[in-house]
Amino acid sequence: MTTIISNPKRITVFGGSGFLGRHVVRALARRGYLVRVACRRPDLAGHLQPLGNVGQIQAVQANLRYRWSVDRALEGSDHAVNAVGILFESGRQRFSAVQDFGARAVAEAARAAGIGMTQISAIGADPQSESIYARSKALGEQAVRETLSDAVIVRPSILFGPEDDFFNRFAGMARFSPILPLVGGGHTGFQPVYVADVAEVVARAVDGNLAAGTTYELGGPEVLSFRECMEKMLEVVERKRMFVDLPWSLARLQAWFLEFMPTPLLTRDQITLLQTDNVVSEAAVEDGRTLEGLGIRPQALDTILPTYLWRFRKTGQFVTGKVA
Repeated sequence: MTTIISNPKRITVFGGSGFLGRHVVRALARRGYLVRVACRRPDLAGHLQPLGNVGQIQAVQANLRYRWSVDRALEGSDHAVNAVGILFESGRQRFSAVQDFGARAVAEAARAAGIGMTQISAIGADPQSESIYARSKALGEQAVRETLSDAVIVRPSILFGPEDDFFNRFAGMARFSPILPLVGGGHTGFQPVYVADVAEVVARAVDGNLAAGTTYELGGPEVLSFRECMEKMLEVVERKRMFVDLPWSLARLQAWFLEFMPTPLLTRDQITLLQTDNVVSEAAVEDGRTLEGLGIRPQALDTILPTYLWRFRKTGQFVTGKVA
C-alpha cells in the first residue's frame, strides 16, 4: 500500500527502469515520495507507472555521459539515487563512462543542488582488481566519496528476483540444453541477495535512517558455490542436467567468441570476476553494515526462487515432483 503524505519530497533515481532500479522506485513510492526516474529511454519506462499513484512516478531522459542531462534531472529534487550499472561494454556504454565518470557526474550535480546521494555499487569493487568492471565500480565509489563525503554507498552481492539475469538465464538454458557448464569448476562463492531487500536498504538511506558516509555490504542468508546455485535452480525447475567443468582458459576463449553477440552470455571480464568470491566481508559483518545489522531478515533463495522460476518447468505452475 502506498503511503500518502502532504508536501512529499522528490527523489530522482538514475537507472530506475532497470532490474534493481524498479524495486527501488517501488519502495520509495510506497513511502509516499514523488519519484523521478532518470533513464536513457523514458519511452520504455511505462512499466513503472503501476508502482505508484497517478502522477507519483515520472520518467525523464538523462544520460550519465552528459552532465547537463544529469543536472536537469536533479532540478527540484531532495535526494539522488544512482542505480546505473552495466555488466558488459557496448558501443559508447563503457565501464569508465558509466560507472566511474557517471557516478562522479551524479555526485557533483547532487552537491551543486545541495542534496544527499545514495550510490549503488557492488561487492567486489576494488581499484586493484584485474576486472575492469570491479575497478570502475571502485573508482565510482571513490568519486562519490571525494565529492559527497556523507553519501551512503550500498554494495550488494549477486541479485535474485523475478527479472534477474542470473537464475533466469541458466533456467532458460536448462530448458533446452542437457548440460550446464561450471566455469572454473563452479567453486566461486556467492551470497545471493533478494532484490527487494536491497531496495529496502536504499529506501532507508533516502529516509535518512542509515549512517552518513557509510558503505553497506548486502548479502543473503547463505553463501553458496556456483554449483550449489545451479543445483537449487534445477531443483525448482524440476530438471536434471549434467554439469561439465569448464577450465578458466577454455571459458575465457569461449567468452571471447560470445563477446561478438549483441548481448553476450559471458565476457572475458566476467570470467575474471568469477575468479574471486562475491560475499560480504568479515569487517562489514563485525561493524553491522549488513542486512542483519540493519534489522532486516534477508529472504532465502528457497523462499523466492519458486515464485518466478516455475515458468521453466515442463508443467509450469503445477508441481509434479518429477524431474525431466
